[in-house]
Amino acid sequence: MGAKRRPSKAVYRRRRLVVTLLTLILLAAAVTGIVFGIRWLMQEQPWQNLPFLSDDPVAEESADPIPTLLPTDGPNDPDGPTPTPTEQEPEACANGALEVVALTDKGEYQPDEQPQLTMRLTNVGGVDCIVNVGTAQQRFVVSSGADDWWRSADCQTDPADQWVTLEAGQEVTSSEPVTWNRTRSYDDTCDADNRPGAVGGGATYTLTVQLGEVVSEPRSFILY
Repeated sequence: MGAKRRPSKAVYRRRRLVVTLLTLILLAAAVTGIVFGIRWLMQEQPWQNLPFLSDDPVAEESADPIPTLLPTDGPNDPDGPTPTPTEQEPEACANGALEVVALTDKGEYQPDEQPQLTMRLTNVGGVDCIVNVGTAQQRFVVSSGADDWWRSADCQTDPADQWVTLEAGQEVTSSEPVTWNRTRSYDDTCDADNRPGAVGGGATYTLTVQLGEVVSEPRSFILY
């Protein structure tokens, strides 16, 4: 057999040229792809369409937001009406919360003068309360010693109720005085013209007033 012929140097040069050209073509294609990829990323910015991502660090509002824990129309609603405190209605005054004082317009009366009798009521308790101050609850009694000479209830006409609220510490006085005509009273002699008259000449009498169950201390005065 004859010896195998080796390729000439020209063939080797052509082969290296082809390999170099292919390498350059592949490298150019790779560079072109990278350039187009970068341009697409810069223009399209596909991450903007991905869920849960936002340029704003605060989460975007969803179509179905989570309901608030505060009622929308209750007292805790910051945009709702301002609540008003519930006011508790005062209760009836206890006997220990009231103080009644008997008052006369003078300490001494001449024979032609008739005593003018009033009462002063004070809420000495620590809370507001309601009380019936009507004439149906008022009692005026004039006594001489242990003898009750005159009682306003004996001949009272058209007694009425009148409920009022007394604030803690508030003081009220009879709007009009009760006049004592210096005669003895009985519930069966209201229309009599000859009722006995009270003794004067320096005699001492006492006035006691009462509102409901609350009774005052006696107040002394003198008749001439």
